[in-house]
Amino acid sequence: MGKIVNSTFVSLDGVINHMDKWHFDFIDAESDAFALHQLQASDAMLMGRRTYDIYAGAWPGRDGEYADRINAISKYVASTTLTAPAWANTTVLGGDLVEEATKLKNGHAILMHGYGQVAKTLVRHGLLDELYLWVHPKLAGIGGPDDLLLAESLNTRLALLDVKTLASGVVILAYRPN
Repeated sequence: MGKIVNSTFVSLDGVINHMDKWHFDFIDAESDAFALHQLQASDAMLMGRRTYDIYAGAWPGRDGEYADRINAISKYVASTTLTAPAWANTTVLGGDLVEEATKLKNGHAILMHGYGQVAKTLVRHGLLDELYLWVHPKLAGIGGPDDLLLAESLNTRLALLDVKTLASGVVILAYRPN
């Protein structure tokens, strides 16, 4: 059986969106290397529609080892509205997300970026195997309830697997749901 690993950037005040306001000052060779390692350890990506739209608009036009890998890897997007994905190697999961993710886990090492409704659904149904939170030392001071890591009624205990502190001050916390 494979596993689903979520890797998410989060500000110190819990914001997971609006990264243009708080994230990009922390990108460096060290963070790029860790992100590439996670991508290379995966044979597929799973994402929600919002992440897909952002990535499909950005990655196909980029060069480099990370861009080459993310463009070549199999991508699965959970969406009931996307019908004709333009990004290479993309399959739309239009059915029941829990059933589709369960099937995908069988034999795949899956990486997710972002912590929206897809990730929260996987946590609720015990399908997320590891969660990497890239905690940035910055208060974003922006956003509303849908922009936050927390979610009402999502109460799950996590076991700490690892802590990695980057030179930039970003702390990567690795957890496994119990």
